[in-house]
Amino acid sequence: QGKVLLVVNTASFCGYTPQYRQLEALHRRLSPQGFSVIGVPSQDFGQESWSNGEVKAFCEATFGVDFPMAGIGHVRGADAAPFYQWVREQRRWSPEWNFYKVLIGRDGTIAGTYGSNDQPDSGRLATAIQAAVGKAQG
Repeated sequence: QGKVLLVVNTASFCGYTPQYRQLEALHRRLSPQGFSVIGVPSQDFGQESWSNGEVKAFCEATFGVDFPMAGIGHVRGADAAPFYQWVREQRRWSPEWNFYKVLIGRDGTIAGTYGSNDQPDSGRLATAIQAAVGKAQG
């Protein structure tokens, strides 16, 4: 509570993988204002490495990722991580592919859900992030 989070299910070998660059830039720019990106690597769509170490090495070496990354986990179905089960219960929403995004406002509620095509640094997602970051801390 009190922070704005953008939770993104990620994959190392996806056409959307270059979004890591945008996500890292966003994280660096807005973290002083209480914003953080959280990456959740998932093999649910068959495009992720098989070990956490490989994911970490790839993200750091290729994109300079410094934002928090969870361990490889599930984002869909009965085995989904508790966060994704909560989002599904609250919004009837689950990631349909890699790089789906969930924006969490400072009050801990879901401020929006976004797809792979929603770029982190432009369009409706960027507008929603700016609005959420701009809200005063409670």
